[in-house]
Amino acid sequence: MRKIGKFLRLLIFALTLGGHAATAATRLDLNGDWRFRPDPNGEGMSAGWRAAPPEGARAVTVPHTWNLGQDQAFDGVGWYFKSVVLPEGLAGRHVELNFGGTFYKSRVFVNGVEAGGHEGGFTAYHLDVSKLVRPGENRIAVAIDNRPGFATIPGYAMRLQASGNVWYDWWRNGGILRDVWLSVADKGLIRQQTITQSLSADRATAVTRVRVENLDAAPRAYRLTTAIEDPDGRVVARADQTVRVAAGGAAEPSLSVEVQRPQLWNVGAARLYRLSTQLCDEDGRLLDERTDTVGFRKIEIKGRRLYVNGQAVRLTGMTRHQDSPWEGQAESVGTIRQDWNDLAALHVTLTRPVHYPQPQAVLDEADRQGVLLIPEIPIWQMTEAQLADPRLLPLAKRQIGEMIAEAGNHPSVLAWSVMNESDASKPGGLAFFRAMKAHINALDPGRFVTFADSDVSIAPWKPAQALREADFIMANAYFGTWSGGAESVEPWLDFFDKTYPDKMLVISEFGWPGPFSTDPKAADIARVENLLGQMAAFEKRPFVGGAIFWTYQDYHSNRNLYAGSVDGYVDHGVVDENRQRKPSYAAWEQRNRAIDVSVAWTVGEGGLRGFTAKVAPRAAGALPSYPLIGQRVRWKALDQNGAVIAESPATELDLSAPAVVTGGWNRPVDGIVRLTFDVLTPTGVRSGGQAAEYRPFKLGSAPFPPDPAQLSSNPAVR
Repeated sequence: MRKIGKFLRLLIFALTLGGHAATAATRLDLNGDWRFRPDPNGEGMSAGWRAAPPEGARAVTVPHTWNLGQDQAFDGVGWYFKSVVLPEGLAGRHVELNFGGTFYKSRVFVNGVEAGGHEGGFTAYHLDVSKLVRPGENRIAVAIDNRPGFATIPGYAMRLQASGNVWYDWWRNGGILRDVWLSVADKGLIRQQTITQSLSADRATAVTRVRVENLDAAPRAYRLTTAIEDPDGRVVARADQTVRVAAGGAAEPSLSVEVQRPQLWNVGAARLYRLSTQLCDEDGRLLDERTDTVGFRKIEIKGRRLYVNGQAVRLTGMTRHQDSPWEGQAESVGTIRQDWNDLAALHVTLTRPVHYPQPQAVLDEADRQGVLLIPEIPIWQMTEAQLADPRLLPLAKRQIGEMIAEAGNHPSVLAWSVMNESDASKPGGLAFFRAMKAHINALDPGRFVTFADSDVSIAPWKPAQALREADFIMANAYFGTWSGGAESVEPWLDFFDKTYPDKMLVISEFGWPGPFSTDPKAADIARVENLLGQMAAFEKRPFVGGAIFWTYQDYHSNRNLYAGSVDGYVDHGVVDENRQRKPSYAAWEQRNRAIDVSVAWTVGEGGLRGFTAKVAPRAAGALPSYPLIGQRVRWKALDQNGAVIAESPATELDLSAPAVVTGGWNRPVDGIVRLTFDVLTPTGVRSGGQAAEYRPFKLGSAPFPPDPAQLSSNPAVR
């Protein structure tokens, strides 16, 4: 009751404040304490669980997945329950119940009445509960079914039916996986803003299309104001407009702001603007506000090469499942940030990031770190019959539309992917891809559309018109295991070059699955050898615009396990499920640095006086290679006892060409010196460097003076 009381005080405060806050839309967090009970016998509806929680419902913390702990293997319907006390001040206001993601198919009840539901586990939705809530205690019940089917997304992996297992590649994660909140508004609200941006020689333009909804039974005139802040927090442009909306209707006006001499969003060096739009009523009172990140950049594919802001780039990275032994897919922001900081240390600049839409925290990290993304909906290993099923296309369009609505404003998004390893080469698959591409082009005409294909590497001679119609080709290429021998990668790349002479290629998956080795230790040795060999082959072909390693961490699954296992963690990552690093972690990190550093010592009279470091970006066309912008350098020298001899703060380093950095100290050192030399990205992550040790040349010798009795007394002959 103490937590309910705290929630009630917060809500009363929000609903009774004077001035602008009295009518501004309010978000009220419903995360935290809920109750949960599985429904293996399907009795919840008939037993009235929608109105009151049953006996045996246990306390859980939302976000939550029941497929951890005691219900780890349960497939079916699970019920969540929460009581919320609301004040009298809520009467007459517009109230929506919002879910950031519920896996997979939900039915939502408020005070025993069904408010609506949603199909699809990784995108947000809202339900109008204005007529269902009341002052005092309100009960929310959510029934969620996590089971896949023939035409669900994700659904049965029917291409793998012969294996006896049609479950998809990652673990079942039924539950309320992302945030839950109430939003309260009056008169009008901003449902969405869709931002497009363009660049010219010395200016940038951002256009926001704002969907305004009139919540009243009478027409209204609203004032929209858009402002954009530069990366230093200064407002650099404004625009405003009056919009009239019919009673209960909606309008989508556009506002444009222009920025002079914009700071650009670049790979590995992201400069971010904030665009905020406010909705006010006729009296100037704030009704709602929406803020999004903007990154000004121009992305093109020309001559089978990827260009960012006019510079050719070749990028590398890793996929990352939303999965851990402590949270499953119900990830906290802390876990996401921890993993993404580690991905930055691994020099990730490109990722899909995995098979399903990502939460805002992932998109924000990619924006901040300058990482390009190719988000995907979870169509995995589906047959032509599934792709042609009339139930699938409408669901796929809705899921990709929801993903674009949530992620489309993020500058990190390079392209949209509509499926993975499915029957795209067959007529039904081609028709599906064409319909999806047309749908995406209408929603987001400025971005590329593609899909991840494995047939192109396993059987590249098969006709594949869908690949020719994709904006670029993504190939899952596991040479050394599923795709063929490791030595086959070179002839395959040459065949691809001749077969698709106008297409850029992104290696959307490569790596070494553990079960192809005898044990995890042997697997990681093979993983290192494979990634180095495959990367060398990719680098030789300029049409390979990027390569994405599968995967960052070992992840929970019931397939691709070592023989005899039916439930475990797939041995596929450079860290294990607990984020403990394998030797392949260091191999990837070193191979994918975008800079080379060498250190030479400066020795003078009395000992070591300093050093000279040469810092050079990777040669143009290397994999990876991209402009190194905003880099800084720092160093520290320690003596053999660990005492600091000298050090430098982080200072700017221009790497538009190879650079030379010198360092020294006041007095020569006649002993061991250990130097740490680091080059840092704009976010402070180590992009490369060297740890060097100086040891003065001294020969070991035991004392053995001559016997004076044997020496001549004549000094001349001594």
